[in-house]
Amino acid sequence: VEDKSTWVRLQPSSKNFQWAELSFNPVVTFISLAIILAFAVWAMVLPADANAEFANWQSWVGLNFTWLYIGSQDAWAIFIIIVYLSKYSNIKLGPDDSKPEYNDASWFSMLFACGVSTGLFFYGVAEPLYHYIGPNRYTADPTMPDNKLAQEAINITLYHWGLHGWVVYTIVGLILGLMAHRVGLPLTMKSCFYPLIGDKIFGWPGDLVDILSVIATLFGVCTSLGLGTMQINEGLHLMNSDIPVGTDSQLIIIWSITVVATGSVLTGVKYGIRRISEGCFCLGLALMLCVLFLDNTVYLLNLYVQSMGYYFQWIIQLGFHSDAFEQLGPSAGAEDRGRFVPDGFLTTDGPSGWMNGWTIFYWGWWIAWCPFVGMFIAKISVGRTIKEFIAGTMAAPVIYVFMWMIIFGGAGLRMEREAAQNDLCCHNIDMSRVVNLAIASPDGLISVDDGLCATKDCNVCANNLLAKTIEDGMTYQELKMETEMFSKPEWWGKTTVSRNLTRLSCRKTEEMWFDMMMSYGDLGNFLCGFSLISLILYFVTSSDSGSLVIDCLASNGHPEPPRLQRVIWALIEGLTASALLVAGGRQALTALQAMSIATGLIYTILMCVACLALWRALQVEGGDLDPHGPTFHIDILDPFFTDPFDEVVSKFLSTSKLFLLFIANLFLAPLTVAKTSSRVISPSTFWPVLISLSFFLLMFIFLHILQIVVDGAWALAWVSFIAFGSGVSIVRSRTRNHLNISGHPLEDFCLSLLLYPSVAMQMELSTRPDTMQGEEKMEKVNSAYACSMESLPAMEIRTEI
Repeated sequence: VEDKSTWVRLQPSSKNFQWAELSFNPVVTFISLAIILAFAVWAMVLPADANAEFANWQSWVGLNFTWLYIGSQDAWAIFIIIVYLSKYSNIKLGPDDSKPEYNDASWFSMLFACGVSTGLFFYGVAEPLYHYIGPNRYTADPTMPDNKLAQEAINITLYHWGLHGWVVYTIVGLILGLMAHRVGLPLTMKSCFYPLIGDKIFGWPGDLVDILSVIATLFGVCTSLGLGTMQINEGLHLMNSDIPVGTDSQLIIIWSITVVATGSVLTGVKYGIRRISEGCFCLGLALMLCVLFLDNTVYLLNLYVQSMGYYFQWIIQLGFHSDAFEQLGPSAGAEDRGRFVPDGFLTTDGPSGWMNGWTIFYWGWWIAWCPFVGMFIAKISVGRTIKEFIAGTMAAPVIYVFMWMIIFGGAGLRMEREAAQNDLCCHNIDMSRVVNLAIASPDGLISVDDGLCATKDCNVCANNLLAKTIEDGMTYQELKMETEMFSKPEWWGKTTVSRNLTRLSCRKTEEMWFDMMMSYGDLGNFLCGFSLISLILYFVTSSDSGSLVIDCLASNGHPEPPRLQRVIWALIEGLTASALLVAGGRQALTALQAMSIATGLIYTILMCVACLALWRALQVEGGDLDPHGPTFHIDILDPFFTDPFDEVVSKFLSTSKLFLLFIANLFLAPLTVAKTSSRVISPSTFWPVLISLSFFLLMFIFLHILQIVVDGAWALAWVSFIAFGSGVSIVRSRTRNHLNISGHPLEDFCLSLLLYPSVAMQMELSTRPDTMQGEEKMEKVNSAYACSMESLPAMEIRTEI
């Protein structure tokens, strides 16, 4: 099989213009750029509207497909364990005599830095704290001991960053590595589906997959770049109050990162990306060890051991939990049933939106990043066995991430509890009002009647703090002098002067990490600076590897895309992030983030299909499936002009006939399937099959029409359709057995539901007495496993300058 992708190649003949060489897929490139531009302009011009709309998309996906996200993640984890334990685990991602291109340390550093990006810093301290103090199904239970609540907070965090997250990258990287390094296909997302649809990956289905991958990757990297820049800005401001928090500072940060990332991507994986990844991993490791030694070391070691056991004890229950009753809505009748509801609590239900805001957000985010990270991991994994690959992309990263989250998250929980013990809390006192009163009446005693709170009423914390100052007979001037000991007056009551304790729950997410670092005494500023360097390097690795992956996607998996293209895509990332930040700020960035996560629904379905493709590819490579074995006379996608673009015109007439036949079988499928049944099962089955399938198909149509006057008829309609699809799938399974075609009943059932006209045509054309057999059959999807990136392009443009 040759590479039949569509190419545009601009190759200047003059040596002075060799730098201007371009080589790309015009369909993927131009459509991706158009969609990116459209969504980015919308987010910039109408940030509030775009944010609301995309948030609705994300919410709709979460509320309606929680079961799919949760169930699929579990199924993938089980699937990858089966692959690891199977006989196929010794197959190499490359020729049998190939060797790994990078040593274990460099390989792990690159895949880890690419896979987690800056999320370790953003959520390392903050996430366990949110689960500890925020509304969820655990905090809703007032009888739960506080220590158990803290452990549950750590456990949820590990769940979000553990096996269920990394399995997404593992599956994509594995199938791509197998297809690219062993089979010889282009290293691009469309190659994942070659074992199922063959050369059709070079047509519009493959280009569609790559377009979605470019969009998800660019928006994912851009939003992370923009939002993470805000955290860097906050860190710089905390270290030096002369550095303002604002758009100008953030633009400087974005373009500093973009410039470094562009230089890195120009040097390629072996030098720039590899060395920066090694550097940021080592800095992160050093930072983690510093905190382990500076904090309560025994407590953190105890917490690590305890949390690991707790995770593996509860991972099955937690992994399958979908907040079914919480999403159903508030419960009622507790008192009627004699249930205990403590005073001050209206209910002990968890919040209905928690699952969508946390777990589904995470799964959507992991899945939306899988094209980017999976492709990059596949690119650097040539020569490794499947067993080594799975261990390196699941076991090793999970162990390291758990160390990170437990050490930093555990330290954050310790400080939150100790801060509460020292009466630090989240007050709403207006400190500017205090300063003004101190100037107007320096000797005036503090009084709650002076309207000291930012809102009309003081909260509990403010009342307690003010009561203590009143009890001590403190004047406004004395309180003002006390607040001047802090970098900012509003920090009074929330942190100590030495910064060794801070009530983290009172701080913004971007500030929590640096508040934690500042608590380590004289090393506080050093650790903040150290964190900023690590954070920036992690950003650079995300940006440069993202640029490289996008360029590969847009250039049909070219192993070494032209340098000009690498620069262009790196600059597009920076420009998009900058434009969103300037025009819409956080709202525009979170809007595109929500849109990117919503695309996770599409990739969830594609990932399930990719699992089937991976297993089939492993069967072929393991010698358990003959790629040249019997197949149907036509492919399931043949009626949709899915051939490579240079073949569409030559096959236009025959494909058009198939398309018209497909339209006819929307209604005539029962007759077509009945004919097949009479050939492969028994002539006596013709009428029973025809009558039963016709009845179910007609009922499907009739009941949908009846829905106009009878509410609920649609449910019976879909029951009828499932019965119809089941009947078609039974005949397809019998047809496969009759023709000795490999497959699975579940595959038959899914295809019969989704594309029953194609299934009917496929069976009819393959079982006709006049159907050509043997060598005269059409070449099928897995007929040859050989594809070279050096094959001639389908379309080539040369320029002379």
